[in-house]
Amino acid sequence: MSKGLVPGCDRAAPRITAESALEEAAAGLGTEIVRFSRLLAAWKQRAKTDGGAADRVLLARLVVGGDMRATDLAADAFLDLSTVSRQVRSLVERGLVTRRPDPEDRRGSLLAATDAGRAAFENYRRQRDAELAELLAPWSPEDRADLIRLLGRLNEDMATRQHTRLGPGGDQGAAVEQGEIRT
Repeated sequence: MSKGLVPGCDRAAPRITAESALEEAAAGLGTEIVRFSRLLAAWKQRAKTDGGAADRVLLARLVVGGDMRATDLAADAFLDLSTVSRQVRSLVERGLVTRRPDPEDRRGSLLAATDAGRAAFENYRRQRDAELAELLAPWSPEDRADLIRLLGRLNEDMATRQHTRLGPGGDQGAAVEQGEIRT
């Protein structure tokens, strides 16, 4: 496979410059997002051997965001409630998460990361950061800063657009704010 090709696609990503039209830039970004998503999915698949991506996402939301109900956790993590319920059951069984009655509504329960869950989350974060540091090592400090700044801007714009589409009371209104929480 030649450089610049997206697996499963028959064309290389277009070369985008400051002179490219908005439509060309959007097409180039779309191609790169699809490629990035596929590479990220492969990275997550490889990581399943250490607990899985869902473990990391759910633990991150609980460690950083604090105790919450399963419905809020699902919305916050952009996951289906049935998926979260299954994963939470596994996390509870392994001692990474606890479940206790919600003091505001005894019919519901609050989920919280245990000390072991926090340790697992920190381990996942260290592992991720080490892999990214290795990947970014050959980049110049300016390129690294530009990537982080621009990716942050893209995330903010996407979160704002998603929030506008759903409205403040939308099903995943809280979830679009997750970009503000550093995990």
